[in-house]
Amino acid sequence: MKKIRLFKPSVGMEELNNIKNVFKKSWLGYGPLVKNFEEKFAKFIGTKYAVGVNSGTAALHLSILSHNFKKGKKILVPAITFGATAAAVLYCGLKPKFIDINPNNLTLDFEDVKRKYSKDCVAIICVHMGGHPCQMEKILPWAKKKKLLVIEDCAETCGAIYKGRKLGTWSDISCFSFEEKKIITTGDGGMICLNNKDKFKKLKSLSFHGWDIDPWQRHKASFGKKNYFTKHWNYDIKNLGYKYNMNDLMAAIGIAQLKKINILNKKRSKILKKYLIGIKNCKNIKPVYPYALKNSSYWLFSIKTKYRDELINFMKLKNISTAVHFVPLPLNNIYKKYNKNLKNAMKVWKNIVSLPFFPDLENKKINYIINCINQFDKKINKFKNYENI
Repeated sequence: MKKIRLFKPSVGMEELNNIKNVFKKSWLGYGPLVKNFEEKFAKFIGTKYAVGVNSGTAALHLSILSHNFKKGKKILVPAITFGATAAAVLYCGLKPKFIDINPNNLTLDFEDVKRKYSKDCVAIICVHMGGHPCQMEKILPWAKKKKLLVIEDCAETCGAIYKGRKLGTWSDISCFSFEEKKIITTGDGGMICLNNKDKFKKLKSLSFHGWDIDPWQRHKASFGKKNYFTKHWNYDIKNLGYKYNMNDLMAAIGIAQLKKINILNKKRSKILKKYLIGIKNCKNIKPVYPYALKNSSYWLFSIKTKYRDELINFMKLKNISTAVHFVPLPLNNIYKKYNKNLKNAMKVWKNIVSLPFFPDLENKKINYIINCINQFDKKINKFKNYENI
């Protein structure tokens, strides 16, 4: 079997044709397609507004920054997540307070959230880890009583419905990632979704140098017989902003991706079902998440085994790519000083491994991966390390 990638974007002629149209118009930067994509995405998620940015990291950073929290305040963050979740907190001069995870699904342990809350906490970031929903029905009312800003980190899901509501609509503000291997992609990119008009305007400004007008608006104002306004070139820098904007090339890809997102999510669910059926008889290997396939949008298929490192090496020999999502953030040097009482995270991460998972993963490769997993499971009881397998 040829090498099987861990992730692969599902792109085709629709995306390519959209890119060609951008080239034909010779407007590659911040233009009309960004607004078009923002409006379409907001409608898809179910919020009033959306702000396109160049990464999920930028989305998190601006979402926190736009609330002007006092330096040194704390934000509740899950111990197991991608580094950008906590980095965005530090960017704003705030401190992450790491919360232990529920060992059954790797999302925030709500009981630990309540234990670690203190009056200097100003927000909580709910990461739908691997696409599995946090317990928003419990977290949201509690957070509102504590007057905490609630941010959904939806980098690993897009389009899922949890208890009748789209993920990304439970919170005050939500952040999505369109990085190359995510649910949908724009190459790199991200989106901020919200319902607050004033915050929307501020986020638009922050995403492009703090300007009060974007380049496309300036361009449009420079033409027209009835346009007697001569200072279309002028702008006011209202905020200390960043060069975080999305561009029309990214938006062109995103518009094509959004049209097929429901199909892509259904494909993911079908692959998950095959995996779950295929490994159900394994004695030493079990799914990490309690996968709920209806109306789902999972980014990862992860399994757990106390023989993780042996499995990883075994799969290497079989030309199957694997990864670990993720090492607990407090084990990284920059976050070590924030490591307090994270028993579940420190134990669980040692046993988890992610398998190849993307919409266009062929059946023959899925079956091959399942066969290899079962082969390993049967032999692990007889051999103590991968060199003997």
